[in-house]
Amino acid sequence: MVEESTKSRRNGVVYVVDGCRTPFLKARTTPGPFTASDLAVATCKTLLLRQPFKPSDLDEVITGCMMPSPDEANISRIIALRLGCGKKVPAWTVQRNCASGLQAIDNAYQDIAMGRHNLVLAGGTEAMSHAPVLLNEDMTAWLGQWFAARSLTDRLKLIPQIKLRYFKPIIALLHGLSDPLVGLSMGQTAENVAYRFGITREEMDAFSVQSHQRLAAAIDGGLIPEVEPIFDNTGKVYQADDGLRRDSTVEKLAKLQPFFDKKFGMVTAANSSQVTDGAAYVILASEEAVKRFNLPVMAKIVDVEWAALEPEQMGLGPAHAIPPILQRQKLSLNDIDCMEINEAFAAQVLGCIKAWEDADYCKEQLGLSKPLGKLSEDKLNIDGGAIAMGHPIGASGARVLLHTIEVLKRKNAKYGIASLCIGGGQGGAMLVERVTGVE
Repeated sequence: MVEESTKSRRNGVVYVVDGCRTPFLKARTTPGPFTASDLAVATCKTLLLRQPFKPSDLDEVITGCMMPSPDEANISRIIALRLGCGKKVPAWTVQRNCASGLQAIDNAYQDIAMGRHNLVLAGGTEAMSHAPVLLNEDMTAWLGQWFAARSLTDRLKLIPQIKLRYFKPIIALLHGLSDPLVGLSMGQTAENVAYRFGITREEMDAFSVQSHQRLAAAIDGGLIPEVEPIFDNTGKVYQADDGLRRDSTVEKLAKLQPFFDKKFGMVTAANSSQVTDGAAYVILASEEAVKRFNLPVMAKIVDVEWAALEPEQMGLGPAHAIPPILQRQKLSLNDIDCMEINEAFAAQVLGCIKAWEDADYCKEQLGLSKPLGKLSEDKLNIDGGAIAMGHPIGASGARVLLHTIEVLKRKNAKYGIASLCIGGGQGGAMLVERVTGVE
């Protein structure tokens, strides 16, 4: 664990002044109606149209995205230009697996805190339904010979050489959700966490049902104001997260077979996050920008932490990322008014909570002298999470931060933490404080 004295923190105050997201749309059997840049542009147009400044007043656009299409290289630059930011506003894309959107916001935070910029648009986007299907190496090599052939005769000689196995595709989404070093899918790492902390199938399913129930109540109560409608090319409107299953019950979920370890496992499609398309962005500003443009203030970023652990225990990343923040800020779990831990898997979120209550884990893995404590479920993902609404990888980091701020506003509360586990064995967390003006 990093001690307070060994890590310097930035001093500039950085404010979140606005934000919004698309509805999260579940990936089905065909590519969805929007590319990743379409989703981002729709979100950011809505966001920028209500600002007193012009898109060209932005100093930078930073986007988290793991799977842009072949036509969206450095997707952030494409988004910035489509938004009308102009040729002089730089833009760049970041990747940190499931926390790419939060990484983009952290980079914007750093640039403003260091005095490099004053006004930055940051967040993430992902169209997982558009994840590419790739050719394998055998087919790639054969095609290389085909295009290098100088005559029809040479090409005809190549035809008998082609084998049926050359046509076996590589599903990029499946490969992206697997760890190549330890040979485990993300779901299998969730199985490891469940086994480590004795989490039962019933606990996972109950947590999943609660996620759907909480999201349904939030939608019905108008408690997710950051979601803005999006229209496709036919004029069809999408207004709400469409992965919600209002009829979910523990009894129904118990009938599903394990997906990742079919013989001994407990992780199912229903107690895992959904493959989803969506985008979420926020505008970050310095005190100078807030005053110059007379911007409203939602919150300020207080602290950020990135942690790493065994890839086989990937889901415990938030359990490692959050304690250093609490130590540096001299806070306890009880001081945090709301917390969003992205629901990659029910087992993973439950594992983080159990890790903080486990004296041995806290001592041996987190370097704490005693258990961190018990987090009240009334503070955690109170409006549901990725199990119910979906997990567009590039966007989820921005989504959990933005909703944390919205909950603080609703409750007139002070501190909130947004956190995610990250494929490859990492975790990220950001502490925000609700404020209504510059300090």
